Amino acid sequence: MAPQKIYLPETTKQWPWPRLLHPDYEKVSAESNTWFQGFKPFNKKSQYAFDKCDFGRLASLAYPRASREHLRAGCDLMNCFFVIDEYTDVESEAVVREMIDIVIDALRNPHKSRPEGEVVLGEIVRQFWALTLKTASESSARHFLDSFIDYLESVVEQAKDRESPTSLTIEGYRKMRRRNIGIRPSFMPAELHLDIPDEVFYHPSIQNLQWNIAELIFLDNDMFSYNKEQATGDDCHNILTIAMREFNIDLDGAMAWLYEHHAKVQAEFLAGLQEVPSFGLEIDEHVRDYIWSMGIWPRSNDSWSFECGRYFGSKGLEIQRTRYVPLLPKVGRDMTLKRENVNVLLVEL
Repeated sequence: MAPQKIYLPETTKQWPWPRLLHPDYEKVSAESNTWFQGFKPFNKKSQYAFDKCDFGRLASLAYPRASREHLRAGCDLMNCFFVIDEYTDVESEAVVREMIDIVIDALRNPHKSRPEGEVVLGEIVRQFWALTLKTASESSARHFLDSFIDYLESVVEQAKDRESPTSLTIEGYRKMRRRNIGIRPSFMPAELHLDIPDEVFYHPSIQNLQWNIAELIFLDNDMFSYNKEQATGDDCHNILTIAMREFNIDLDGAMAWLYEHHAKVQAEFLAGLQEVPSFGLEIDEHVRDYIWSMGIWPRSNDSWSFECGRYFGSKGLEIQRTRYVPLLPKVGRDMTLKRENVNVLLVEL
């Protein structure tokens, strides 16, 4: 018999980074939302549900020490990530490939007008990147393009996996999801004022830390989103579903496995901090700043998940306290509604 409530283990209880919120959260988030809504990417009902997610809060938690301009880049980036997610989640691999090629072209040509009639993702991303480049160091721009395009390619791979979900294994999913969660390009707003040479940025010790944070974020994201995904029948692409199938365990067992694996990855990250060598006094200062900005992400993501309406509706703070979520009934999702008419689910517990 299926559980009536889902228990969410407190994975970040011992995480050493505190919750911080940028003081310009409300103003900059409102500016970004006004810009984003101007594209009319959703119908009225879905835009309302999208706004409840409060992606500006996520950016303001993730970049609490950023300049106002760089916080704006973070808010715009979060809107870009999630509109790409909504648009591509309901499409075939072939259509997703077409959409992603448009987005990549917009990134590589931020000052070139987009063709009329093209999916709106191209113009959204073009404007975001053209504005961000005005205050970006050359190295941060280069690193972002590399990681964001890698994320975009993983979105195509996810679409392919949706067409044959039973082929997913824990290890295969982990490799893909660490790219697909989009955390590596999400470090960009905190890097915009830094100048980290490629040989330092791509040093194995730094890259390992990036992948550790990516894994922590996707583990928590899959835990928080499982309820909504099982309700809409979209839970095949979730570590909990894969763990239940691969280990022949129930949901409680999968949650226990996720908690233990999360703790292991946390320990790997904290130990990995000691493996970062010195690159010289000036560069070390930039590296410390960048690593701090990586480390705050698990706390920021955890806080946002309960403070916004994306996963728990208006009951997030209560669920953060009790750790129990009422199981949502099966509602299905109309996969024929696409692009501007895509159905963004509003969670009501």
